[in-house]
Amino acid sequence: MRSEAILDLFASLSTFVRVADTGSFSAVAREMMTSQSSVTRQVAQLEEHFGVRLFHRSTRRLSLTDDGDGVLERARTLIDDAVAIEELLQGHRTGPTGLVRVGVSVSGAQFLAPRLPMLLERHPGLSIELAVSDERGDMIENGIDVALRAGEIDDSSLISRRIGLISPIAVAAPSYLARAGNPGHPDDLAGHRCIVSAGHSKSTHWRFVGPEGPIQVQVRGNLRVNNTEVASRFALSGLGIALLPGFQVLDQIRGGQLVRVLRDYPAPSLPIHVIYPSRRNLAMRTRILMDFLVEQVGDALSALSDQTF
Repeated sequence: MRSEAILDLFASLSTFVRVADTGSFSAVAREMMTSQSSVTRQVAQLEEHFGVRLFHRSTRRLSLTDDGDGVLERARTLIDDAVAIEELLQGHRTGPTGLVRVGVSVSGAQFLAPRLPMLLERHPGLSIELAVSDERGDMIENGIDVALRAGEIDDSSLISRRIGLISPIAVAAPSYLARAGNPGHPDDLAGHRCIVSAGHSKSTHWRFVGPEGPIQVQVRGNLRVNNTEVASRFALSGLGIALLPGFQVLDQIRGGQLVRVLRDYPAPSLPIHVIYPSRRNLAMRTRILMDFLVEQVGDALSALSDQTF
């Protein structure tokens, strides 16, 4: 087979894998910035090449045939091996190159935004796309290479690397505390304006841990928001006390724009993980991005655990 034909075959196999993962020709077309007819044609050419039908097609859904299911895993292996070889050789010459799609929460994106330029300066051939959402979608379906998530990971198809424990932190602007005073105990929050997370029934119940054990207090305020970045902006504007992810507000506390309150009453902690799909080969660019996430989050956790912070 001529080298051009081999490259065409690999391109078609890559398209086939993404269609299988997303279950949609149109989604892959948008992802590849091409037409749906082009994606459909690539899969049709692959079916003609192998002499089998790869998908059952209907107006409502797309599903793999038995032959398609058998081709899928072998196609993944071939593509992963090809990517590993290409990145090995490119890495010797130019360092890691290509795009890494990173799944992060809103607070995670706010933490990474000022830090990513450092990584891109180290590796100018690297490109990063942040897929920002507090909802946990399917990593493979959404084309996510690596994700940073807090909480337990219950998906056995993913590999997770636990970095440490992270707790929400109660913070307020100096201007608010100058007007309203600094709470000394969680019960004091009853006399304060709190910025409440909208979207679930227990959003007005904040939990802490003190010397006497777990404490739950009901808070109130005239601002509710379902986005932690907006909540942090409200807090920065002096509109009340917010309970926010620690690494999201680390830089603002360091800079004096926010003050940590109720230091002796931390909120319950959650494990934080770097997670990625279970595949045989992990691209060099993805490994480098993962190591960077571990490094930066580790530094933040060390700072947050400092008793003087």
